[in-house]
Amino acid sequence: MVGILIVAHGTLGESLIHCASHVMGTRPPQLMQIGVTVHDDPAQILPQALRLVKQLDHGNGVLVLTDVYGATPGNIAARLLIPNRVEGVAGVNLPMLVRALTYRNEPLKTVVAKAMSGGVEGVFRMPPAIENAATGS
Repeated sequence: MVGILIVAHGTLGESLIHCASHVMGTRPPQLMQIGVTVHDDPAQILPQALRLVKQLDHGNGVLVLTDVYGATPGNIAARLLIPNRVEGVAGVNLPMLVRALTYRNEPLKTVVAKAMSGGVEGVFRMPPAIENAATGS
């Protein structure tokens, strides 16, 4: 099973885990997060992140998800990456996380691709409902 680490601003990671747990019916194993605040020193967070990656890797690798590429959490996440062992995807959202969790028994490369497709395909303009509560029609 591929381990998953979310490195994100504030409480976003824990909120995503909470929501994914609701969708999946239980809190998934080998899923952790690090919340980065404006007061955190990235140099002090990095060792903690490295420990979590080691803890999450049971031989199938780790997927690191982060919110904003180029921001502090994304920069921390980028320093964790080892090709084919610890892979990273930026732009984390709930569809991405659920897709990654659903396919995490596949090889790491597949989990990365599924996470990315879940993130992209989970963003679209919604059609109006047949019965519109706002207009009453």
